[in-house]
Amino acid sequence: MRRYLRVVGLCLACGFCSLLYAFSQLAVSLEEGAAGGRRPQAAAMGSWLADSGRGPGRGAGRYSLKTQPTEKMHLAVVACGERLEETVTMLKSALIFSIKPLQFHIFAEDQLHNSFKERLDSWSFLQRFNYTLYSITFPSDSAVEWKKLFKPCASQRLFLPLILKEVDSLLYVDTDILFLRPVDDIWSLLKKFNSTQIAAMAPEHEEPRIGWYNRFARHPYYGKTGVNSGVMLMNMTRMRRKYFKNDMTTARLQWGDILMPLLKKYKLNITWGDQDLLNIMFFHNPESLFVFPCQWNYRPDHCIYGSNCREAEEEGVFILHGNRGVYHDDKQPAFRAMYEALRNCSFEDDAVRSLLKPLELELQKTVHTYCGKTYKIFIKQLTKSIRSRYDTPPKER
Repeated sequence: MRRYLRVVGLCLACGFCSLLYAFSQLAVSLEEGAAGGRRPQAAAMGSWLADSGRGPGRGAGRYSLKTQPTEKMHLAVVACGERLEETVTMLKSALIFSIKPLQFHIFAEDQLHNSFKERLDSWSFLQRFNYTLYSITFPSDSAVEWKKLFKPCASQRLFLPLILKEVDSLLYVDTDILFLRPVDDIWSLLKKFNSTQIAAMAPEHEEPRIGWYNRFARHPYYGKTGVNSGVMLMNMTRMRRKYFKNDMTTARLQWGDILMPLLKKYKLNITWGDQDLLNIMFFHNPESLFVFPCQWNYRPDHCIYGSNCREAEEEGVFILHGNRGVYHDDKQPAFRAMYEALRNCSFEDDAVRSLLKPLELELQKTVHTYCGKTYKIFIKQLTKSIRSRYDTPPKER
């Protein structure tokens, strides 16, 4: 009888311990669910970041998005030198028109972090974006070489798939970009990728007679006129997994392994830095690139010698790219007028609605230039975006 009671007592004790373990595991799972099941951002950095102790900047802002759970769009930019105002204007243009929540990944020199934080924190009332600030970081054994390539910060974009390891897809843009329609629309192009495509860019030129790559390049480049990397849509999960064909070895190399050998082979032959390296890479792997039309990356090259972007003539400019510094000089006043209008615009609905009329008056003053003669394509899509986003009754949006 005593033996029987001992067995029963032992069974009860085991059962009680099992219940305690089950409840402890349930508590852990609930805590992980509340935290989003994510590792800390710093843990997602490349090994060189862990070694150098430089991860996200101290000014990382994380606003609570008070919206229904939905897909978040990831937008990255790299800012150095005197690019703060230009970058802030780009981010503003993204927020004015976009519908889904945005996650900004801002890679900037450390001395710019406080200024970015101050400006972006003042937008927290929007409640539909998050941002994280990162230091400019290159692999420690080759940082000097990457910093000297083209511009001090430009090559950072090549390492985004290795730094943002937990981000599946990303839209990278240069600081001198203005969105004239929702980011949602270019983000939707990810769904048009076929099974082999990992990234999307626009051609460098539409007209070969004025093309740079086909006339001057001393290295391989994609297609007939190369591609421009100022607006680059990426499926980074595919980029990290892919093994790339190359002209350095018979073995295919992954993204993290191909960058340095590519730089060593071509560093004396490239002019436009990381963009040239991307052109070389997609020359050898053309099946991996989705090419979108020039209206998604409209630059002065498309109008300074006469209009040569047919899609923009038909539908208007979707994304304006003010390279060559045209937002800040008088060489292309149509581009500068667009930049100034969006830089000075506030987020209030009435301010956005009243943007068009004074802007058109300013653009009419630029018709003495080739780009100004086609000024209507600059505001054609902008007009549609404002009417769709701000003039449509809320219940119909």
